Amino acid sequence: MKKLSYQEITSRRLSPEEQQTADRFPLFTLLDNIRSLYNVGAVFRTADAVRLSKLYLTGITAYPPRKEIDKTALGAVNTVPWEYRSDSLPVIQELKQTGTRIVVLEHTSDSQPYTEYQPSYPLCLVVGNEVFGVQDKLLELADAAIEIPMYGSKQSLNVSIAYGIVIYQLLFKYLQQL
Repeated sequence: MKKLSYQEITSRRLSPEEQQTADRFPLFTLLDNIRSLYNVGAVFRTADAVRLSKLYLTGITAYPPRKEIDKTALGAVNTVPWEYRSDSLPVIQELKQTGTRIVVLEHTSDSQPYTEYQPSYPLCLVVGNEVFGVQDKLLELADAAIEIPMYGSKQSLNVSIAYGIVIYQLLFKYLQQL
């Protein structure tokens, strides 16, 4: 075993130009009032990794160009299709009209562990505010609620970490269906 060089790793990836025209997976994400610009940047980077169809930034969620986002996104703001909307509700309604399933990452009375959830696609993962979570008006429109089981004393993970765990699980389940 040998560690791959930067050039070897890069040669296995799409170039930013190829990424612009590549087929995307039927996954969307809506960030609902995320307050940390570093979390937004980290989500951009993960969204690039899973070739997300589109990232919606809503409410108080900051959007590019911002140096704090760029610091963690490392250029992903140029490879991930994204859109800022002041209100998340119309975005959810528009996605539902196209047949996109709405899945919230939230602790609710009906949440199920993300590993047990059986998704159908296209799907939009909604991730909420670091303190208050997903807005109630969005919960009402959700097709499902999933959560990451917590076995310690803390009730949740950092938003960008939780997003990475769950979006990859959703991608893997999609790829298994192919």
